[in-house]
Parts: sequence; C-alpha cells; structure tokens
Amino acid sequence: MKFAAIDIGSNGARMQISSVLQDEGITRLKKVEYVRFPLRLGHDVFTQGRISAMSEDRMMKLMLAYQLLMELHEVDDYMACSTSAMREAENGPEVREHIEQRTGIHIQIIDGQREAELVNNVVVKSLDEGQYIHIDVGGGSTELNLYKDRKKIIAKSFKLGSVRLLEGKESKTAWPKIQEWIKANVDYSQPIQAVGTGGNINKLFDLSSKLSESSASLQEIIRMRDYIAQFTLEERINKLQLNPDRADVIVPAGDIYTSAMKWAGAEVIHVPDVGLKDGMLQLLYDRAMRKKKV
Repeated sequence: MKFAAIDIGSNGARMQISSVLQDEGITRLKKVEYVRFPLRLGHDVFTQGRISAMSEDRMMKLMLAYQLLMELHEVDDYMACSTSAMREAENGPEVREHIEQRTGIHIQIIDGQREAELVNNVVVKSLDEGQYIHIDVGGGSTELNLYKDRKKIIAKSFKLGSVRLLEGKESKTAWPKIQEWIKANVDYSQPIQAVGTGGNINKLFDLSSKLSESSASLQEIIRMRDYIAQFTLEERINKLQLNPDRADVIVPAGDIYTSAMKWAGAEVIHVPDVGLKDGMLQLLYDRAMRKKKV
C-alpha cells in the first residue's frame, strides 16, 4: 500500500508519499517521495487578507504536479490539509473549490485543534514518562500541548507564527497570551522537557551541537539562533546554504521556540522530525486497517 499526505502551510507546501512495510510483525511507513515548494501563502493572507491570483495560479500548478506524482506512484489513498493561511483567507474556500475542480484533489481547511491532534498522534510515540511541552511553530500559528506520562493534558492554538512575525502582523497580545497560558498550565513542581516540531526547529537542530541523536539544550538552540541572526538574508542563503524561504523565517521561529521553553522552564528540547504530514499518513494507514477488518 502507498499513501500520500499534502500539507499546505503558510510558508511552504509539502507532499510525502510513503509505502507500508511489514517485517516480523512490525509495521512502518517508508518515505518514497517528498516534494516541498515555498508557496508563501501567508505573505498574501497576513498582509492583504486573501490569496492573490498569482499565488492561486502557483498553487494550482503545484497541486497538478502532486496529482501526477500520486498517479505515477499508484497511491491507494491520500489526504490534503491546509492550515493557518488558507483558513484565514477570505477567498480560501473559493480557491479550494477551483483546485478540486481542476485537479480532483480535495483540500481540508483544518483548524488549529485538528492540526494539533494529527501532529500529536505521532509525537506521543517519541515521549517518555514525565512532563513535556510540545511546541509546533508554523508560518501563521503556534500550537502548544502539555503532556504528562504520554497523556495530553491541555492544548491551545495561538495566532503567532514565523511568517506572521516576519510580516509584522502578529497581535500585540499574542506573546503575553502564550506566556500566560504556559504559566497557568505547567506544573512547575515537576521537571519539564520540550518537544519541537516544524521545519525551522528541524533546521536549527541540524545545525546545532546535540545532546543526543534527537535532543539539544535550550542554550544551544539560542546560540544557533543568535549565530544565524548575525548574517544578512543573502549571507544566510549563500554562506549558510539555507533555502530562501527558510532563511528569512528561521530567526523569528527560533524566538517562539526559545521563549516558550524559557517560560515553561524546559532546558532540553527533543526534535523527533515528525509533523502534520506524518500525522496524516498515520491516519490514512489506520483507516485502511479498519477497512480491512470490516
């Protein structure tokens, strides 16, 4: 079996196709195709309130390419979700309808709670016993989730993201709201660790000195964020070899991760390299298994 997940974010859009492998009773999803494109829908939506004709055209072409790739790989099932930018765009439903008419791809415009649920389904597998704060930073929103002993206690979505910060379109109350929520819900009598998901924390982690294969200290993430901030945008692209759509948002994203960690009292962050697309793939697999049992 093969499944495809399409994640249309505020900064980039990505598609992953995975095949199901089974070995000695263990099932895993193996990536066979991954394509990411910097659509930057948030640039339109957070400044103008709608998706421009140019961005819609680029999105249409990308979905046509994704549709062809799914055909070539003979995908059994797929799921396509769009997040903050498209759900805030006044013409989001109209753009979605145009794309479905032309490509056959049905895009679900999901809210922050649903986005968090899908991500959490795969994040929870990387947790041990104890208290964790899961920080998921996108282009337009940040999802925070608190776990105790692998059970989610509480979650909240905030309109604060890397592209929104870059465009200077964040609410003046966004930062205080995040700080207040963390302070109201973290149990400061117990140790806490952070879990980070999203492309920017993955890149910061890759560039950092690590405590283990999947963890780094807060101070190391701050050091790497400050190091990147020294360079101009052009230098980040040419000297640090960051993609243009990563080079401009990685510093504001780093501010969100490190601020949340400081407020929570987390000195270590685990970066399992999973995200919304992985949650969608897991859902597709679970759905296929339920159908088989019927």
